[in-house]
Amino acid sequence: MESRPTPTIEDYLAVMFVMERDGEEVIAARLAETLEVAPPTVTVTLKRMERDGWIEAPSPKRIRLTEAGCEAARSVIRRHILTEWMLARMLKIPWSRIHAEADQMEHAISDEMEAQMRVNLDDPQVCPHGNPLPGHEHVAAKWIPLTGVLPGQKIIIRRIHETAEDNAELLRFLETNGIVPGAPAKVVEVLSFNQTVKLKMGKKTATLGFPAARYIFIEKAA
Repeated sequence: MESRPTPTIEDYLAVMFVMERDGEEVIAARLAETLEVAPPTVTVTLKRMERDGWIEAPSPKRIRLTEAGCEAARSVIRRHILTEWMLARMLKIPWSRIHAEADQMEHAISDEMEAQMRVNLDDPQVCPHGNPLPGHEHVAAKWIPLTGVLPGQKIIIRRIHETAEDNAELLRFLETNGIVPGAPAKVVEVLSFNQTVKLKMGKKTATLGFPAARYIFIEKAA
């Protein structure tokens, strides 16, 4: 087996790792949707991944990472997150852009560089969007989706789920309105009939639909 997967395979492994971590069933159709590629392309790639020992795929609806696949996924996710922190802290790239920029850089980082980045960046446990590094899932275990909060509750924004990170327009909206990890807010209203949540952040208010709000995780403030 090759020591490190190709960039394309690393992208597949990272998505599959997050799905398995969240208890989702890993299926070819879901991968095609998330990675924005054609289903036949996913089928071909999965066969190659199975051949090379990154996954076990007895059927299109029974796909799971092997031990080698898990470790490769953890590696690329760590490199991605460390790159995000480097871009945010050292280059001052806007929060809403660092995910897309890190996607272009993560595959080229060596193991030695990753180790040095961990030291220089104080070995972070979460990414700038609040998602946990592999091995630190406990940090985010008690945070709940914004859709599960009642009106009037004071909260602290903690995490924007990995799935939402791929939506550049959503990230720009969140950044513009101050809906970022660590920010305090108050839930003004939750309207189930039109599936919206209104937040107040200081003097700003913003309304989110449930499809976006379910990817925002919060901690209730005392």
